[in-house]
Amino acid sequence: MYDDFVKRKDMKREGYSSSSLHTLATNGGNTRYAPGGAGGMGTLEGGVGGGSGAGGVTKFDRHDPRQVLISEAIAKMIVRDLQPVSIVENQGFRELLQLLEPRYTLERQHYIQTQLLPAYAYQAQLATRQALASTHALSLSLDLWRGLAGTSSGYLGVTCHYLSSDWQIRSALLACLPLTGRSSGNRVLSDFDEICHSHGVSGRAFRVVADSFLATTTEKQSCLLGFLVSSPNKQNEEDEEEVRNGIRVEEGIRNGHGEDGEEIECDDSWEQGLGVCRVDCFSRSLEHCISEGLRACPQLSSTLAKASCFYNYITSAVPPEKLTQVFEGPGSITGGSGSTLTVVRDWAAQLKVLRRLLDSVEFLEEMSAPGELVLCASERAQLKELTDILEPFTEAWDMVHGYAQTDVQTDRHVSISLALPCVLGLRKHLCETSTPHCPSLLVGITQALETQLAPILEDPLYITATTLDPQFKLTWSSNPDWHRQVLIEELSKTSPASSPTDLHPQSQTPDATAPSPVSSLTRPCKLFSFIKQRPTSQAKSLEQELAIYLREEPTDEEALHYWRRKAIDFPLLAQVAKRAFTIPACGTVVESIFTTAGQRLQPDRGHILPKNLETLIYLKANYRLLWS
Repeated sequence: MYDDFVKRKDMKREGYSSSSLHTLATNGGNTRYAPGGAGGMGTLEGGVGGGSGAGGVTKFDRHDPRQVLISEAIAKMIVRDLQPVSIVENQGFRELLQLLEPRYTLERQHYIQTQLLPAYAYQAQLATRQALASTHALSLSLDLWRGLAGTSSGYLGVTCHYLSSDWQIRSALLACLPLTGRSSGNRVLSDFDEICHSHGVSGRAFRVVADSFLATTTEKQSCLLGFLVSSPNKQNEEDEEEVRNGIRVEEGIRNGHGEDGEEIECDDSWEQGLGVCRVDCFSRSLEHCISEGLRACPQLSSTLAKASCFYNYITSAVPPEKLTQVFEGPGSITGGSGSTLTVVRDWAAQLKVLRRLLDSVEFLEEMSAPGELVLCASERAQLKELTDILEPFTEAWDMVHGYAQTDVQTDRHVSISLALPCVLGLRKHLCETSTPHCPSLLVGITQALETQLAPILEDPLYITATTLDPQFKLTWSSNPDWHRQVLIEELSKTSPASSPTDLHPQSQTPDATAPSPVSSLTRPCKLFSFIKQRPTSQAKSLEQELAIYLREEPTDEEALHYWRRKAIDFPLLAQVAKRAFTIPACGTVVESIFTTAGQRLQPDRGHILPKNLETLIYLKANYRLLWS
């Protein structure tokens, strides 16, 4: 603990040192991948120093602990809320600061933008590189965003998922780069390779989670077709146009065109460049499955549109204290006079709202007298079938997204070990479901499941990850002998025992390979000769480890906690588990930030885009790394 404290202290000292930052920027430092560049923390000319301000109040020196603390709090606010740095120049903001702390010397926008934020970004880079230098089990996620409407710009985010020596999963955004003009697979791959090289992870990633090139260039979130939840005061009518019929403005990108109509290059370089290491994001595939299934049943769109009108009406007509009796809990929305309504754009949250609406529809009709907006019996039956069909999909969505964890600062890493059981459960549910009112919905979503998700059932990677999860093992398998053979073949490829060039002596963690400490009271061979000697344990083969592991009963113990405890008993399996559990099943933190930025910072709605948005995104994604 003390060593870790000293390292962090030295890291902060180096980050605040203007000479160190200047050296990085001028002596061969890779400023292309230090978001916003690197800047010093020295005194700004004509800026702040000691002395007295108005009214005879003695101002803080820039290096005063209280001054530094307040400046850091301002930077944290800008990062956490993705605010433009120009907020520090606003008169109201400056008056508030002077009222709260008259001794604080107001920092200028230029100082925060060119020195303070880049210094924090440099600290995050130091911490990330230091952590990655000692880890040998990591996977990467690649996210592309072209969500700034009316522009051809976008951002590339590369996130690293790795396990620490104590089997704790960690995620860090390696870089957030602006993309301008035409984007091609070759260009993105080139930037991706340079990011990996600059952070020392080239060739070390077990898997790279990245969808097909066109799928990654959209910020689209699937919604229930036609179910538009609007704001009570409807400040921006663009909101309705944006999600009409569940289609975002980025739909053109998904069809291979940029937002300004330009053609997006799509070649085979994307698939070939990432090679066999590339895997699709499971949560994105699940989302696409829902979207394609709903499109196969267009008659539901008008019913959902009427249901959304009914919901929007009751949230404005019914008192909030009455609505809380119906819409409370995760994913719900409450509205009414004087309250703020949150616009739900996620299909799973919308489905929860719709389910609560149907369960209490008589009560709501009695309270609001909706008139023509009343849902008839056939419409209720259609919506009931919809919610029944999609309920297990909602459960799978919540499971891979860590249930109610919605804050982008919250760790919500869920491995792909859940993907295969989810697909089996969804397939079984669809086979046992009958839909007299919406048969096309069942057919469409079943076909989408077989196209988007069924290949997981034959993928050795998913078979390995699920079997190494102690809560599943092979209990899900209908053919255990065949799956056991697939598992052995996959383990032999990735196990260090069969790939000596892939494992260096220094990469072995003490938990997995080092023998237990020997007691200092060693047994004298003559004095204790009457005690039966323990047989010397011999190293077990991969097949023997697997057989012993599968003979144990499944447990509800968290997978990483289990393998931290069992790494000594199953050293070969543990090395494979370390890699498999670094692959996330859901989107990364930066993907959520991209979505937030797309909703809040679109220039055509009067918002001011931060000049160094990539630096803010980088710091927001690594917030816990700096300020945990």
